Amino acid sequence: RKRHYWRLDSKTLTLFQNESGAKYYKEIPLSEILQVECAQDFGNLPPGGNPHCFEVITGSMVYYVGENLGEKHPNAALMASGWEKAVRQAMMPVTPKASAQGKEHKEVSISISVSNSQIQENVDISSVYQIFADEVLGSGQFGIVYGGKHRKTGRDVAIKIIDKMRFPTKQESQLRNEVAILQNLHHPGIVNLECMFETPEQVFVVMEKLHGDMLETILSSEKSRLPERITKFLVTQILVALRHLHFKNVVHCDLKPENVLLTSAEPFPQVKLCDFGFARIIGEKSFRRSVVGTPAYLAPEVLRSKGYNRSLDMWSVGVIVYVSLSGTFPFNEDEDINDQIQNAAFMYPSNPWKQISEQAQDLVNNLLQVKMRKRYSVDKSLSHPWLQDYQTWMDLREFETRLGERYITHESDDARWEEHADERNLHYPKHFIMSRNLDDMDEDP
Repeated sequence: RKRHYWRLDSKTLTLFQNESGAKYYKEIPLSEILQVECAQDFGNLPPGGNPHCFEVITGSMVYYVGENLGEKHPNAALMASGWEKAVRQAMMPVTPKASAQGKEHKEVSISISVSNSQIQENVDISSVYQIFADEVLGSGQFGIVYGGKHRKTGRDVAIKIIDKMRFPTKQESQLRNEVAILQNLHHPGIVNLECMFETPEQVFVVMEKLHGDMLETILSSEKSRLPERITKFLVTQILVALRHLHFKNVVHCDLKPENVLLTSAEPFPQVKLCDFGFARIIGEKSFRRSVVGTPAYLAPEVLRSKGYNRSLDMWSVGVIVYVSLSGTFPFNEDEDINDQIQNAAFMYPSNPWKQISEQAQDLVNNLLQVKMRKRYSVDKSLSHPWLQDYQTWMDLREFETRLGERYITHESDDARWEEHADERNLHYPKHFIMSRNLDDMDEDP
């Protein structure tokens, strides 16, 4: 039995030794608390102890809290009851203000496990994940994204919370569309959707937690634009993820740097596409007409309501390449962007384009083609000379070796790049040859 002074913040319950000192006996992260149980619920006592008011249960420890001293010290039980409520409240997900003013009621929660599409009734998100209300990772078109933790494994996650009362039915259907599409997409270059919880007022979408997005990287770089080497590294990954999407007949429809997430702060990070709220299932030759996406990145055919197909994403890639390399949009802000996009009236001012290779401009020109049939596809873009570059291939192979997974480059190109290095007396890492030999051994005869 220990007497201590508690302090509760948004992430931790700290048990201090006294009221004013900084020494503490224990820190209990809220994300590790699996359950808070009221003593009256079960009526058992700790071995050889007094009746207690409530229990805080973690994976490795049970804390018996507050002595119920009856009429002698009625305030002790009251204080413990206050703390029980506070801890329970801290474990709860963020609630919309409107519902907080209404009557208190226990909401029934439904959990949808995305990997196998099983629906479990009466599963409360707060029993599985801790949501950190002060850790806002961003706000998308549907709601706010918070940092969170899986209680049992300690895995970091991002949790998008949608207040159903605030969003019209159309947007709710877009969210369901996003979940339905992500259920069928499993690729290292696409954000992983773990599961979804739903109450009458809110939807909680649980995703893997990533470091930041490509827009932040562009804005925070020295010249507010990226070097060609890093841009090639990131754009190749975007195209490889798009190839998987288009193979599955999915068109993203809202590609922009904010929807290109990075897994770390390293100079050469892994890229994952996210925000599939506008995504559409479109066959190779079929067209859609509904207006989608963000205007600055939109292809002319969407703005003209002419019908669009998967080449819509390729126009957006062209804008992303332009923005990454120059730090500006390809269109003059003083004139109507729609007119400029429809006439493809983009420009290459000498500052900074004089310092950027002609090959980069050539790829942008081939992506920002008003006629859809002339616009480069994913495969044509990947085989463009600007991306078929020894340094880019080396950067990607080094990255795949670090990651322990090969999904961007292909072993059929190894011999070509090894020969390229030999001819020009360039360094060709030995571990690439070794890893290739290991790949060969894995193949079926």
